[in-house]
Amino acid sequence: ARIEGLIPKDNTYIITNGTQKPRVMEQAAGIPEENILSEPFGKNTAACIGFASAVIKRKNPEAVIVVLPSDHFIQNVELFQETLKKGIRYADELKGLVTIGMKPTKPETGYGYIQIDEKGDTNGVTKALTYAEKPNFSTAQRFVNSGDFLWNSGIFIWRVDVILEEIKKHMSDLFDSITKIEKALGDEKFQSKLKTIYGQIRRISIDYGLMEKSENVYIMKGEFDWIDAGSWDAIYELSVKDSEGNAKVGEIYTEETFDSYVFTPKKFTAVIGVENLIVIETDDSLLICDRNNAQNVKHVIDYLKMKNRTDLL
Repeated sequence: ARIEGLIPKDNTYIITNGTQKPRVMEQAAGIPEENILSEPFGKNTAACIGFASAVIKRKNPEAVIVVLPSDHFIQNVELFQETLKKGIRYADELKGLVTIGMKPTKPETGYGYIQIDEKGDTNGVTKALTYAEKPNFSTAQRFVNSGDFLWNSGIFIWRVDVILEEIKKHMSDLFDSITKIEKALGDEKFQSKLKTIYGQIRRISIDYGLMEKSENVYIMKGEFDWIDAGSWDAIYELSVKDSEGNAKVGEIYTEETFDSYVFTPKKFTAVIGVENLIVIETDDSLLICDRNNAQNVKHVIDYLKMKNRTDLL
């Protein structure tokens, strides 16, 4: 919906998995089924970007690709599209890796940071000086205080030939896998071959694997409203709040409680004398954490996997 009118549906590709593909097809009406790509299993963003690049290269070896994570909440869609148009032009002209940077509002440890060269700003685009992925809190605070770091939004724009050349240079193992995927495209046993190839790919983000290493990264400032809805704290930010700053779902009593998010739709809950909390109830689990530590929910996932508690995942 965010790119409606900007990019034709025939040129829109969605990467998901086999389990989610039928639901994605329902929600993404009008996008050709062959454009909805299924990964055999998740291997982070470097793998899925490489997979998509192989498919798009076959269609147009000079295509400009816009990479858009689905879990973003973006307002000012008209301004967002104007930003993408400029980014597409820059990516084509500069033959570089263009990313959209957002001005930080707090020391967020769940985002990557990009240091920009304000002196080298040309028509809203500048070379990246430093690329740091998900720092600790004190480092994030230092980045925010400096004033010359932007959040990495995860929105990337580049030509397909440029990204593949950069992957070849900095991630040769992934490039070899992409080459194998290219050769397998159109084969009647493609899904089986893709599964074998994916099994050999490292699980790594495009940020760690490539963006931190490349000297060909350009930054554009995004002026549109943007929230990465990938944590419970982000959901809190998007929710309607009462006069004490609390967002509540369910029958909930609060007293001397401030700036908290409580989601307990099936159980009466009383919350007294606390602030900045996240409380989430599911059928078989309960999460309680400080909003500042919302990104650390991933540690709980790791713990449950280690304990073989897949029933709770």
